[in-house]
Amino acid sequence: MQSSWRRLIFFLIIILLLGGAFGLGVEFGFNNRPAVSRLTELINKEEQKPAALDFAPFWDTWEVIDSKFVDTTASSSTSTVAATDDEDKVWGAISGLVSSLGDPYSVFLPPLESENFGEEINGNFGGVGIEIGVRDNILTVVAPLAGTPAQRAGIQPADKIIAVDGTYTGDLTINEAINLIRGEVGTAVVLTISRAGEDGSLNFELIRATIDIPTIESEMLPQGIFVIRLFNFGSNSPELFRDALRQFTEADTDKLILDLRGNPGGLLDASVDMASWFLPAGKEVVTEARGRDEEPRVYRSRGYDVFTDKLKMVILVDGGSASASEILAGALADHGIATLVGEETFGKGSVQELVSITDETSLKITVGRWLTPRGVSLSHQGLVPEAIIEIEEEGEGDQEELGDPFVEKAVEILLEQD
Repeated sequence: MQSSWRRLIFFLIIILLLGGAFGLGVEFGFNNRPAVSRLTELINKEEQKPAALDFAPFWDTWEVIDSKFVDTTASSSTSTVAATDDEDKVWGAISGLVSSLGDPYSVFLPPLESENFGEEINGNFGGVGIEIGVRDNILTVVAPLAGTPAQRAGIQPADKIIAVDGTYTGDLTINEAINLIRGEVGTAVVLTISRAGEDGSLNFELIRATIDIPTIESEMLPQGIFVIRLFNFGSNSPELFRDALRQFTEADTDKLILDLRGNPGGLLDASVDMASWFLPAGKEVVTEARGRDEEPRVYRSRGYDVFTDKLKMVILVDGGSASASEILAGALADHGIATLVGEETFGKGSVQELVSITDETSLKITVGRWLTPRGVSLSHQGLVPEAIIEIEEEGEGDQEELGDPFVEKAVEILLEQD
């Protein structure tokens, strides 16, 4: 039994070292080939095994654990062996291998985490409604989702999550933190937050709810300016965006504000489709640079291109605009279609693939980075708007009286173009 487990661990590690993934980007999919079949393939292809790697220290450590480790949490005085079974050790070994990359977005997902990630991709899940990333090696709020417990409680983009129910997050992966934040609908979770400009930490008690991610809103401002607010890039976003653009064209105005503030992104294909309404066929939307001697993959406009050069457009962004939001905003700004107004965006410009390792586990691994048409790396920094909005620290009532300085600046820019 022990030798068979050793073979399994060895070949799982081989799988991770060799790759074996297929294209996904911000899109997703699973390789459903049975794990046994994949292991057999590798066993029969000796030439594919990595050369000059000494696994002796790994097996020496395994044997020391088996022979010497005492479980100090055991409730029985006669129970001294480790509670962790061999399968959990395998998952732990793979997790350690992935964490050695030093990339917060590359994560091995054991069975429970893999199931939870699938629920998140489907767009309906239990939790508090925040998109989480990593900035300066600290778990950071990208944006609270509209209409969720997190937004209602006052969680803000760029808040640092220091602890979840008292558990320090510095020792957790993103997925481990997400698993702590999620739970049964109706139960409470306490997030300890560090916020710029605040002395000490802030505690937010949030009641978990079923999260249905909102998509889009639109309205006409009194100044004759049409506003589309896009909250995410999901599978139904392109169709809803098309409908909003139809309303814009019927509104007898040539002035458009696209509000991407607090939009943490989503599917690459959705951002390409939306950009295609404004760009001629073949124009670059974004480039995926993969390295490892692979040719860059360029995603181009599908050429819907229904607007003339009379279109006047502003895109609103802030620190909660990330991923697909940055792709769309960067493409339209680089091609001179829109003016960016707001704050520097989050800077989430890496590409992940989701690879099935076994039937119940998966690996989310970074395989590339996004570049705007002008070559700006979105993983290196966020987009810097042409018009920067500085938000002064004000009380809640004062802020309501001040109105929305982002929209006010966008209106000013659009009216000046008449």
